[in-house]
Amino acid sequence: MLLLQDPITLVNDSVPSVHEELHLLRSMPFDDFMNTVIQSLIKFSINLAIAIFVFYVGKIVVKKLYNLAHNIMVRREVDRSLQTFVLSMIRIVLYFILIVTVIGIMGIETSSFLALFGAAGVAIGMALSGTLQNFAGGVLILMLKPYKVGDYIETQGYAGYVREIQIFHTIICTYDNKSIILPNGGLSTGSINNWSREDYRRIDWTISISYGDDVEQARKAIMNIFASDDRIVKQYIEDDRAMRECQENQAEPLPADVENTEQVLEDCEEQTEPVRKPWYNRLLHYHRKRVNKKIQEMRDKAEEAAQSQMEKIDRGPTVTLDNLNSSSVDLKARAWARTEFYWPVFYEVNERIYNELPKAGLHFPFPQMDVHISQQ
Repeated sequence: MLLLQDPITLVNDSVPSVHEELHLLRSMPFDDFMNTVIQSLIKFSINLAIAIFVFYVGKIVVKKLYNLAHNIMVRREVDRSLQTFVLSMIRIVLYFILIVTVIGIMGIETSSFLALFGAAGVAIGMALSGTLQNFAGGVLILMLKPYKVGDYIETQGYAGYVREIQIFHTIICTYDNKSIILPNGGLSTGSINNWSREDYRRIDWTISISYGDDVEQARKAIMNIFASDDRIVKQYIEDDRAMRECQENQAEPLPADVENTEQVLEDCEEQTEPVRKPWYNRLLHYHRKRVNKKIQEMRDKAEEAAQSQMEKIDRGPTVTLDNLNSSSVDLKARAWARTEFYWPVFYEVNERIYNELPKAGLHFPFPQMDVHISQQ
């Protein structure tokens, strides 16, 4: 009768044990033993030479791919923090693939190596769960971009300019030049006040004058201060933005008329001269796509400017009577300015209000106490 055996037992029986291999070596003639050793050494030497060759060629390939990814990110103007993170990940992954390939060429079983690496990764992940949370938070911050390098943010009781966005933490610099290191895990899940997110902000002042002073005279004096400051938006943010972009670029802004804008864009497209690019960019028609994208952005910008003529909101400065206090009349002054001008405008206008309102016959109230002495 044919007995069925376990397949695992059959496999184990077919594989010679260590004692059997030693017995075979002892019973093997010396010439055969030397031939086996020489053949094994020759095979190992050939595999080692191929592995060394593949390793050095792979290093060159990794360097080329790294430089290619770096050049593409620079041309695409990818954020500097995201560049560092992505390039480091690309280098680690490519070198890991190269090392596994070299180990496989040398005859070492890669499946056990990968299993060992996976087990070690699980153990390290369990030991560094908080660090991995910060790593995941850094990835989310770099992808979603709630803030970027140079923004002024306020979070977790700290406020300052973002100096660096690293993989595990973010470094901010306060006004008194203190470096605060914040874990990315809390930043990715907590609330962040990004003061630099919008390019324009409203500035508020509370100005108190004495009872009996002319409110209209105070309003006129404050509006004169606002009118003499070029950093304050006079009426529309869109007009102020276009004027400052024109000054920065030293060029006239695009006309709001759609037909004229189309003509300007057509002339720009005709005058665009091709620029010689590397072979991979020419192969992918990168330059042509870039030119078309730029022209399309100019068209979209012109159309938005034409449509926004009907949607503009008056952001001119205002002065209103806010509160009739117990010993003062409080006026609320509001004005809009670019975000980078917020604090300079706030402090300078404060000083000018203090210096110029008394010249207009206005008075600032302050707490005081009248003491009456009775003589008996």
